[in-house]
Amino acid sequence: MHDPAASATVAAAFTIRRPARQTSPVVIASPHSGNLYPAAFIAESRLDARALRKSEDSFVDELCACAPSLGMPLLAAGFPRAYCDVNREAWELDPAMFEDALPPHVNTTSPRVAAGLGTIARVVASGEPIYRHKLRFAEAESRIATCWQPYHDALTDLMATTKSRFGACFLLDIHSMPSPYGHAAPGHGPDIVLGDAHGTACGRSVVGLIERELRAEGLTVRRNDPYAGGYVTRHYGRPRERLHVAQIEIARPLYMNEVLITRTAGFDALQAQLCRAFANIAQHSAVLL
Repeated sequence: MHDPAASATVAAAFTIRRPARQTSPVVIASPHSGNLYPAAFIAESRLDARALRKSEDSFVDELCACAPSLGMPLLAAGFPRAYCDVNREAWELDPAMFEDALPPHVNTTSPRVAAGLGTIARVVASGEPIYRHKLRFAEAESRIATCWQPYHDALTDLMATTKSRFGACFLLDIHSMPSPYGHAAPGHGPDIVLGDAHGTACGRSVVGLIERELRAEGLTVRRNDPYAGGYVTRHYGRPRERLHVAQIEIARPLYMNEVLITRTAGFDALQAQLCRAFANIAQHSAVLL
């Protein structure tokens, strides 16, 4: 039987903002900026809406909004990370969260699960438990089917189409990092952490280009510390197949108030810096094809 509610969930799983014509091998993705919180999820949480949003990479999709005008598609999740995290394997789940036993294919022992940050998170990024009660495994199956899988299907298709057209794909997976990792004050950490899984997910010349263009905008950049890249970086990054993935973590104090979850006066300036960097990465990527 057709389930309209399920269809609506799938439709809201992601948006792809496509250029009129894709002119670059660069694809931009924002997997953690989604802020469409299902009412049932909020009702079963012990946290209020603002506390749930601590796991969001708030406004990152907006920081990258110029991508289509530069000839590159922008993929953004609609659902929040606290509801389903697409930067995890499909089945990284904590058995302590569930009433029923988990099937053998579930990864229950990963470091992400131990930290409470599996595909279905037990805690928000700041450590507070999310749920009042244990979940049924069927709930995890539903979220993975309606959120995780559609997002990854879309990402896989974008990368394959881009590689077919240009001979290579450069995926920039954009995130934000909270204080203190991304403290914007001088001497208190980098503006950007660029993760390439320690050289295994992105070719040296590609990650070098990305770093140079970010630095040219006056942004301080550190590689792989403390973020080397999550599931998306490690799973999709296959430089030998000309599929290059770099995770870009942006310091939240550069552009937002982390307590109020609002944009600050720095938002427009950072958006312009990123837009110029993306444009130059796209322009110079031609020599790497």
